[in-house]
Amino acid sequence: MTVYAIAQITIHDRPRYERYAARFLPTLQPHGGRLLAADEKPQPVEGSPTCQKVIVLAFPDEAAFRAWETSPDYETIAVDRRAATTGNVVLVRGLG
Repeated sequence: MTVYAIAQITIHDRPRYERYAARFLPTLQPHGGRLLAADEKPQPVEGSPTCQKVIVLAFPDEAAFRAWETSPDYETIAVDRRAATTGNVVLVRGLG
């Protein structure tokens, strides 16, 4: 079953985040991951979100997501994301 990782982040160190972003996409492909959306101007519909950017990823299943999240390729670049941003990530199971 497809799973979606939804990240809501605020960027505090733009150069370090850009270094992470430039190396991000190639880490997804070996795990069947896809970038569905990335928006630095998300439109609030309800509530008062405090994030600056929203990212939506899709993976074939939770095992693929976990394999990507813990892969050496991603862990190497995730150091920059963790240092450059604050926020949260949730994993949501698709329907069907």
